[in-house]
Amino acid sequence: MFSHAYTSIIFSLTLLTLPVFASQLPPEIREPEAATGLEQKQHVVGDEYMIAAANPYATQAGQTILASGGSAVDAAIATQLVLTLVEPQSSGIGGGAFLLHYDKQKNALTTFDGRETAPSNADESLFLDKDGKAASWIDAVVGGRSVGVPGVLHALAQAHKEHGNLEWAALFKPAIELAEHGFIVSPRLHALLVKQINPGVTKLPAIRDYFFPDGKPLAAGVLKTNQPLADLYKEIASKGIDAFYKGDNAIKMVDAVQHSVVAPGTLALTDLANYKSKQRDAVCTPYHEYNVCSMAPPSSGGVAVLQILALLEDKNMRQYQPNSAKAIHYFSQASRLAFADRNVYMGDPDFADIPTRELLAHSYVSQRATLITEHDKKAEAGQPRPLLSYAQDDAYELPSTTHVSIVDAKGNAVSMTSSIEMAFGSTVMVNGFILNNQLTDFALSPYKNGMLLANRVEAGKRPRSSMSPVMVFNKDGSLRLVVGSPGGSRIINYVAHVVIGVLDWQLTAQQAIDLPRITNRNNYTSVEKGTAIESIIPDLKKRGHTVRQVDLNSGLHAVELLNGKLYGAADPRREGIALSEQNFVLKEHKNAVNKP
Repeated sequence: MFSHAYTSIIFSLTLLTLPVFASQLPPEIREPEAATGLEQKQHVVGDEYMIAAANPYATQAGQTILASGGSAVDAAIATQLVLTLVEPQSSGIGGGAFLLHYDKQKNALTTFDGRETAPSNADESLFLDKDGKAASWIDAVVGGRSVGVPGVLHALAQAHKEHGNLEWAALFKPAIELAEHGFIVSPRLHALLVKQINPGVTKLPAIRDYFFPDGKPLAAGVLKTNQPLADLYKEIASKGIDAFYKGDNAIKMVDAVQHSVVAPGTLALTDLANYKSKQRDAVCTPYHEYNVCSMAPPSSGGVAVLQILALLEDKNMRQYQPNSAKAIHYFSQASRLAFADRNVYMGDPDFADIPTRELLAHSYVSQRATLITEHDKKAEAGQPRPLLSYAQDDAYELPSTTHVSIVDAKGNAVSMTSSIEMAFGSTVMVNGFILNNQLTDFALSPYKNGMLLANRVEAGKRPRSSMSPVMVFNKDGSLRLVVGSPGGSRIINYVAHVVIGVLDWQLTAQQAIDLPRITNRNNYTSVEKGTAIESIIPDLKKRGHTVRQVDLNSGLHAVELLNGKLYGAADPRREGIALSEQNFVLKEHKNAVNKP
């Protein structure tokens, strides 16, 4: 399936993403999956189907499934299995996912919550030291203590049961073949290993031996196999997900977590055997003539993205030039308000009273929108419901994640964001895959100023997430846009920015993704370093902004539907591509270029 010629193409493409090493950032703005360069891309056109994903191998695996008559869910499964192998720093079967699915024939949208859960023996003291203080980020992240019960495979199996076309085992073939015969290590993976932004990659033996053979990081261009992962995939392909959640693999996961040489954890066999993904209703809000939908809590991202759009409804962003100073000022102020609410009220709705409906209510959003002024100002959380009181938490939410956007030949669609949290996760490695460190998405402290935190650690609870898979629908109900991104809590700004770019500024999805990024998480305003957006910094400062120029390492992937055509788009900041039935449209890709 993956020929040597194809492997050569993959390597020549990924070589275009040249390592660009940024200066060390202070801890509060550290980007754990760092920037490694830019590669100019153009949108890919299709008539039948489209997939955009974060690595060429993974995208091609999904394309193969779609070409074989597979559904969007089938393609998402094959893509995720390959991403586990070739983009191990970002996501994998040891992590979790949120998946939006659109069934065109039924005109129905549903979501699958494959978020990790806290082990049954975890409690609110999980990340507190002997003095009751929250652990430092590096002490919290590395090792078994941060590992939640993985959920991505359960969610994918649940989605496949309802929306799959091809046999389950067939979806594993591309990943098994690559794991056995080898994939070419990309410059991005090599650069992230060199940076050692997660020190656990050299501290824990299994992951060190895999990524640092002979004591040196895997070199770009080498052929890397992973037989343990291939063997596990064969088991799961033939026996189903019980081969992951029970039996030998489960025993190995528990042993690796409980006996980690750094920060042993509490994961138990019963935690794995009892894990269940959940179907939840999507959250949606009108925006102009469109309907924008995303993931409900425990994702905070969906609500926050929709709040940003709703807060900007009356600002008529269409009247401003893309990334103009006034547009960015208003965008940042809407983001401040959304993050102020998000940081207080979002958590697992099965454990806390989450005011999702109230936060998106027109009356509440209209009242909050009056707080958007011409001068930058820190926002305070609103009061969406009387007598509801939580405090702002101290979760780390580190941005190692991936996103897949797919539309199949029948018009069904998937928008899936998956993650293992920080780059290389907990660095606990079992059977060739890395376990997540998603428990650090919980508040590390259960109380603040004597007030309970909605997102505190509790057994069986899902940590708050910023993952924001989005679908946009036209007034007639037809699908318009499928989009999402990695990036920790910055995901919210990345996705909202692109939606505005497409819907308001009438850009193509690729043009909107190419725009220099801007974020404000109710603190300072970040502008993407080395891009045209730096020209508006003086204006922002006149408006009172504290501005920082940083690498904003989004990984946006989108499929746009317009005039009967499909348009696939991939972020120039990472190594992903889009593919349709027209195969590769990559010959015009060139070296790093910043587009205004």
